[in-house]
Amino acid sequence: MDALHAIARMASPIGMIELTATGAALTGAAIRTDEASHLAASTPVLAEAVRQIEAYFAGDLTAFTVPLEPLTSPRGEALRAAIASVPYGQSVSYGTLARQFASAPRAVGQACRRNPFPIIIPCHRVHSAAGPENYSGGAGPMTKAWLMDFETAHLPPEHRTRLL
Repeated sequence: MDALHAIARMASPIGMIELTATGAALTGAAIRTDEASHLAASTPVLAEAVRQIEAYFAGDLTAFTVPLEPLTSPRGEALRAAIASVPYGQSVSYGTLARQFASAPRAVGQACRRNPFPIIIPCHRVHSAAGPENYSGGAGPMTKAWLMDFETAHLPPEHRTRLL
């Protein structure tokens, strides 16, 4: 695979994660539900993404710094930043996040649904105020719940607000 478009796959507790990159930026991170096989990182950005995701699942990383492909609109970048601002182990509703960033709950929900970087941009930390949960990664709501339970379990006890 050439350095302009590269793919890596890594095993994780929630399934195979497929990372894609172009140049020096990550372009996607998909949680696969099929039987894809491991594929070693072939570029520095993919190697760094794998390292950071492994550190996350080891409980040693709470925020990602791997370079991401920019979105094409300032509004999209603002919504991505809003989702990324939700602290590790905490959650917020679409409406609350929308009010904090002068947006609409539906726009926040759409940004979460279209998020090409699950885990890295933590859309699993954003939830509906009522009704069934959705999650576009892995096994859907089960993956979302697993990620939140995992993060809560890795918080210091005095910061845990979610029942395990």
